[in-house]
Amino acid sequence: MRWLSLFFAPELRAWRGQMTLWKVYWGYGVLTSGALALLLLEALRQQKLWIEQALLVAFALYTAWILIAVWRCAEHARPQWRLFARLSTVVWAGNALMVLGFLELDLLARLLGH
Repeated sequence: MRWLSLFFAPELRAWRGQMTLWKVYWGYGVLTSGALALLLLEALRQQKLWIEQALLVAFALYTAWILIAVWRCAEHARPQWRLFARLSTVVWAGNALMVLGFLELDLLARLLGH
């Protein structure tokens, strides 16, 4: 298990709020979330229902992690960046809930044949 904690050391630091805000916000937040979104879009395009479902779950879990990490890392940022990061985190959370919720409803309808 030690190798696992070493492999995920940066992510654990981000989770604890011990990483610089810009790295977490732009690197893990924007870039990685964008990459996951592209994977999901490709699965949607190809109508790979079970891959879509797996990616929706992964995206939901990742979104929860990144929102908490950004919130925690914002604590040590300059006040204006702290405010920006936390406000955008609230908006991000609302958007993610809406998008993931509607995508899940659509996927369930297609799985059930409606």
